[in-house]
Amino acid sequence: MTKVVIVGAGVAGVNAATKLVDNGFDGKITIIDMGLDPYRRPAADVMRGFLGAGGWSDGKLTYHTSIGGQLSKYTGDEKAMELFDQVIDNFKRFHPNPDEVQCSNPVAEPDFIKPHFGLRLFPVWHVGTDYLHEIGKNWHDYLVEKGVEFIWETKVHAIDFENCRVLGKSLVEDLHTEDRYDKLIFGVGKSGIDFAKSLSEEYKLPTEPKPVQIGVRFEAPQHHFQKLIDIAYDFKLYRKFDAEGVSLRSFCTNNNAAYVAAEHTYGDISYNGHAKKDEKYANGMTNFGILMEIKNIDKPFNWAREAVKKMQIDGKGTYFSPSHRVPSKTTEGDYVETQVVENMEPLYDAIGDYAIYIQDFIHDMEKVFPTLGSDWGIYMPEVKYLAPEPLVNYDNLSLTRFPNVHFVGDALSARGITVSGAQGTYVAEALLINEDHKEKTKKYPEFIENIEF
Repeated sequence: MTKVVIVGAGVAGVNAATKLVDNGFDGKITIIDMGLDPYRRPAADVMRGFLGAGGWSDGKLTYHTSIGGQLSKYTGDEKAMELFDQVIDNFKRFHPNPDEVQCSNPVAEPDFIKPHFGLRLFPVWHVGTDYLHEIGKNWHDYLVEKGVEFIWETKVHAIDFENCRVLGKSLVEDLHTEDRYDKLIFGVGKSGIDFAKSLSEEYKLPTEPKPVQIGVRFEAPQHHFQKLIDIAYDFKLYRKFDAEGVSLRSFCTNNNAAYVAAEHTYGDISYNGHAKKDEKYANGMTNFGILMEIKNIDKPFNWAREAVKKMQIDGKGTYFSPSHRVPSKTTEGDYVETQVVENMEPLYDAIGDYAIYIQDFIHDMEKVFPTLGSDWGIYMPEVKYLAPEPLVNYDNLSLTRFPNVHFVGDALSARGITVSGAQGTYVAEALLINEDHKEKTKKYPEFIENIEF
């Protein structure tokens, strides 16, 4: 019996397991995660547990190959879109009200944006943050019913690629675990990026360095942006400075019932956002990341980590508003966990003159959206930790040195729910082909001795 161990119960791992059980995989599937199942996972824990970070707090599924990572680099555009469809179908399938999942597809770039920004237009499926927890419960129950074993509140601290062993330790009791695997799907999320990096270093895996991605979470009343929201709900403003190796984009826009979320990673706080669909949560706000990509930084992962630390005060991230807007509240009615400051000095202290690009981005938004003025606030920082990306085989995302180990999700520089889920699905498809090959070899060895799969 083939044993598949999945490290991480995020969107990538869950979609991989779903693809396997949907197609009658008769091996053993075990998923190990530091967090909790969807029945016990607190709404405020947006980092660990079933469906990971994005699948627990972000109800938008981007639907374009140029957004969220380089899936089409491995699969080609046509296959990437097919994989996206499978991820979206899973969210609909386990949704308590699937008819409410709608797609927005803006097609025209408005003239008022063009003098200052480019606007990237692409389809987005809107699931609704307030449905994600019910989706998680339905999805979890289906996998358990199909025989998937979950090991919760356990941190994987070592993987022996040579002897196919996963070593973990319970976070709630003095219990050590060891799981052997035939196939390993490594799908850690943001909270496991350090572990992915350490494995790359331990096994001297060939890697591709990734640029720094850091910025702020911007928040303002929605009415200032309504003219653009009517055209593109999850709008992507962007600008590039090729000579300097810098580009900026707005990222993960949330409207109407829009909330800022504090994320605890590596002992520091950074910020993200989500939006609910239920009108009872409406707060009339918009928030989005202003994310800057910086190339040619020496040791970019370490540089980003140090920058984030410099934006912390008394164990919290920082918040600045020129009009002295107070930080917003969470859906639970508490103020966002942050330290209010009087200027953007923490950003300049952390990233130096690169902060000018973000400040100019905001100043130009004040020109494009004339009612905005100083009626805004920023949470510092927002960051996407991108560890050096291990080189993988394009046909199944397996490590070039260890063909039974497959990297997916944040561990392979995915930057969104749809891409992460698609990577997991892609690996599962490859495993199913391999299992089918083994069965055919048993039944008809004389016909396929010379066929390579």
